[in-house]
Amino acid sequence: MATAEEAIDVLSQLGFPRQQRNERSALTLLALLDLTPDRAWSEAAAPLRGITQLMDFMAEHYGKQYAPNTRETVRRQTVHQFLSAGLVVLNPDEPERPINSGKTVYQVSPPSLRLLRAYKTVDWAVELINYQHRIESLAERWALERDLQRIPVTLPEGQQVSLSPGGQNELVARILEDFCPLFTRGGAVLYIGDADEKFAIHDQGRLENLGILLDEHGKMPDLVIHDVDRDWLVLIEAVTSHGPVNPKRREELRDLFSASSAGLVFVTAFEDRRTLAKYVAEISWETEVWVAEDPTHLIHFDGERFLGPYGE
Repeated sequence: MATAEEAIDVLSQLGFPRQQRNERSALTLLALLDLTPDRAWSEAAAPLRGITQLMDFMAEHYGKQYAPNTRETVRRQTVHQFLSAGLVVLNPDEPERPINSGKTVYQVSPPSLRLLRAYKTVDWAVELINYQHRIESLAERWALERDLQRIPVTLPEGQQVSLSPGGQNELVARILEDFCPLFTRGGAVLYIGDADEKFAIHDQGRLENLGILLDEHGKMPDLVIHDVDRDWLVLIEAVTSHGPVNPKRREELRDLFSASSAGLVFVTAFEDRRTLAKYVAEISWETEVWVAEDPTHLIHFDGERFLGPYGE
């Protein structure tokens, strides 16, 4: 019968580093294979599961209750490495689904499933050798296919990056290419919250120079721009599936950046006026709104100045 100890042994033989040879990763693997304690490795399956579903499986079948705030740990410290190694694939049912979608799912790849069904059998050694020859080229191919869908973006300082496809990143690209040259000319991009982290920007050095040491568990805005000339820190939320800078979110951001030596400016960005209309009643006073279909204009929500920080 399948056990966490056996799953750790599998991960070890597959060459995963010590950080992934632990109970969390072992239980994640068992959940991805739908292996309950009464099933043998030969019965492994390949269901489509999201992170929450994986954690629910661990709790139900192995009695391991992870706190909700460890969801990102499971994703970043286990599933992300499984993806990189080609052990699992992302959204095989809908490859173009945005990576930050609430419907994101993972599945053990067909070659990996074949291999893992052979664990604890006489075929394991041969299957492992064959798998190791195949999987590197497969992983490279899958990575290339994903890269071809990425969104190329030029930052205000001229740096070339690319964002994962779909979701809010289409709007993030518009903010960087249309909003920034107009309203934060010469500004420095200190943070972009790209969900897959491949080209996410996080300039910790410049943030620290502004007195900011961020908590990695803090709920960051989608973009942080430092308007150097005016010494403003512009915090931007790109609204596609999540809400605008409402009064609660404004206070969350103010608390998160409370140590900033630069003045804080809060901006909500929308793709079009239709989306703005859905959220207009929620938007906080003393914030700004930018609509990508009218890129040269800002909508100012009260206060004594346009596009500027407010003292408390």
